[in-house]
Amino acid sequence: MPLLSSLSSMVGFESISPEIRAKSFYDLKATLPGKKELDFSQFKGKVVLIINTASKCGFTPQYTDLESLYKTYHDQGLEVLGFPCDQFAHQEPLDDDGIASFCQVNHGVTFPLMAKSDVNGKNMNEVFAWLKAKMPGVAGTTNIKWNFTKFLIDRKGNVIHRYSPNTKPESFKGDIEKLLSEPAPAA
Repeated sequence: MPLLSSLSSMVGFESISPEIRAKSFYDLKATLPGKKELDFSQFKGKVVLIINTASKCGFTPQYTDLESLYKTYHDQGLEVLGFPCDQFAHQEPLDDDGIASFCQVNHGVTFPLMAKSDVNGKNMNEVFAWLKAKMPGVAGTTNIKWNFTKFLIDRKGNVIHRYSPNTKPESFKGDIEKLLSEPAPAA
C-alpha cells in the first residue's frame, strides 16, 4: 500500500481525510501571521477568492490585479485571501513579515495574507485540502501544480471555479460580478 500511496501522490492524487471533506467552507480556519486564527464563518454570505501566492514567481504581478479586484468589489461582498507558499521552486523565500512588506510596497496589497503554509502534501493547510477535495484539477488530480492557482467560492460556501496559475484575474471578473449579483442567503 505505501507504494500505491506514493505513486498516487506523485501523479497528483493526494489522500484528503474524510473529516476535511465533510466540513463546510464556514467550518474552516486558517493561520494568520503571528499565529492568529482566521475563522471562515465570518465569510458567510460573501464571495471569496483564495489564491496560493509567492513573491518571486513569474505570476507575482497578479498581486496587483488581485488587489484591484479586491478594491473594486470588496464593498459589494468580495473577500480575497492570499496563502503564501514555498513549495514551488523556492519562489517564496520570505518570512511572513517580509511577504507582507513586499506585497504592500510592490503591489499595494491590502487584502489578508495568511501565514506561509503548504498547499500540497502531508503538511498542507486544511483550507487547500478542502478546496482540492471539492474542486479537483485536470483529470481529477488534486495537487496544486504551481503558484497562483485560484479558487472562487460563492455566497453559499460552494467552490464554483478553479483557475490555473496563468489565468489572469481580469479574465474572470465576469464570474465574480455574476456571483456578487446573486442575493446572499438568509442568515
